[in-house]
Amino acid sequence: MAMKNPVNLNAYSTLVFDCDGVILDSNKVRARAFYNAALPYGKQHAEALEAYHILHGGVSRYVKFEILLRDMVGVPVTEQAMQALLHAFTTEATIGLLQCDIAPGLESLRQATPHARWILVSGADEKELRNVFAQRGIAEFFDGGIFGSPSNKDDILQREKKSGNLTQPGLFFGDSRYDHQAATGAGLDFVFVSGWTDMEGWGNYCREQGIPTIKGLGQAL
Repeated sequence: MAMKNPVNLNAYSTLVFDCDGVILDSNKVRARAFYNAALPYGKQHAEALEAYHILHGGVSRYVKFEILLRDMVGVPVTEQAMQALLHAFTTEATIGLLQCDIAPGLESLRQATPHARWILVSGADEKELRNVFAQRGIAEFFDGGIFGSPSNKDDILQREKKSGNLTQPGLFFGDSRYDHQAATGAGLDFVFVSGWTDMEGWGNYCREQGIPTIKGLGQAL
């Protein structure tokens, strides 16, 4: 179902992008960081959290660590425990984010869509994303802003629509089921970016939902 240029980009006034697996080849970076952050609670729980993370791509790390503590390990969700997990995760993830590949064709896509506002909407930490994108020289592409947790994608999209920053018609590039659901809930069209996704069964899901797919952002040109 992957195709070249499945949509007319000139038809959209806003382009929305997920980060991991779309802008950056960072899904494996995130998964390994979740595993290692949870490892002090035992290998079994570390593996369970990593699996949960992959199954629920795009969900905030705050939510995932609360689930680890409360539902998997069965201990209270304390500020101290959360901060230790967040620190361990962020330390490892940031290193990986500064080293992983940037989507080929990203700059060309930005140059080809001067009429469109670009917005980054991620489940990753907002401050971390802004820092990483600035260091990697791509923050300036996202003239509509770079947004992430602790706000979730649904809330970010509704907030930016209400403020007038996200104007219709809009198109969301994502690589997870949650991305598609968030885009649909916000009234945005959606394209699935498959090349770096870690979503199992994405091909069947896209066929069933009638979602156009591209391997990478370069194919959107």
